[in-house]
Amino acid sequence: MMDFDSDPTVNHWRRLWLYLYCLFVAIFLLAPIIVVIPMSFSPSEFLEFPPSALSLRWYQSLAKSPEWIGAAIISLKAAVLTVLVATPLGIAASYGLQYSHFAFTRLIRAGLIIPLIVPVIIIAIGVFYLYARLNLVNTLLGLVLAHSVLAIPFVMVVISAGLQRFDANQELVARSLGASRLKAFMTVTLPQIKPSVMSAALFAFITSFDEVVVALFVSRGPSSTLTRKMFTSLRDQVSPAIAAISTLLILTTFVLALVALLSARGGKTARSH
Repeated sequence: MMDFDSDPTVNHWRRLWLYLYCLFVAIFLLAPIIVVIPMSFSPSEFLEFPPSALSLRWYQSLAKSPEWIGAAIISLKAAVLTVLVATPLGIAASYGLQYSHFAFTRLIRAGLIIPLIVPVIIIAIGVFYLYARLNLVNTLLGLVLAHSVLAIPFVMVVISAGLQRFDANQELVARSLGASRLKAFMTVTLPQIKPSVMSAALFAFITSFDEVVVALFVSRGPSSTLTRKMFTSLRDQVSPAIAAISTLLILTTFVLALVALLSARGGKTARSH
């Protein structure tokens, strides 16, 4: 196979079309995000781009609003609890299916990742009618359980990829030396797939923190999440406060993604040594 990096006939000028194409795709994907950020610093009562002046008015307004702060706290609680629920369950499911010899393993795996395929609105409707019978509507527990249903498939996909790169013989050696299966997993397998676990936890957090459709059905009033309050506020007035919240969400997601990337690189460096 030809190595393009070592081929003298393939230089950066011949790759220029590829660079331009990648730049176009990046601009197309990031433009809506980039536009929101400067609009959040507008002093105007309405959204404007570019802003006529720069101001922290809307960030100060958010900091003084008990409703927005309460919604943010609910979202953070739900996201953290979703991570604590979805990550262990997703790891257990992925590990069991990875080394299972059951005849219907593929069918079970497909069933567990169905929430990735089914439209979220269908899941939200089903969850609402179920919660109405169980009295879980407008409860943090109900919100966490619903978000966990959406997050577990993401956890399973990431953990399954990590387990496929892991040499299972290392765990077998530990078990042959007297370690129980659980101890072998905790001391041998889990440290080896740590970057995958952290990435899976990040996906679970973002899935819960950014989710709005299920929240529209099962949370309202004091139990409203940040994204639900943003959605309902847009019906009344398109305020730059929404842009300010969106900017904070973008920043939070970026920081979490950066932490996960650095952790993954740290894990690769540790394994190489």
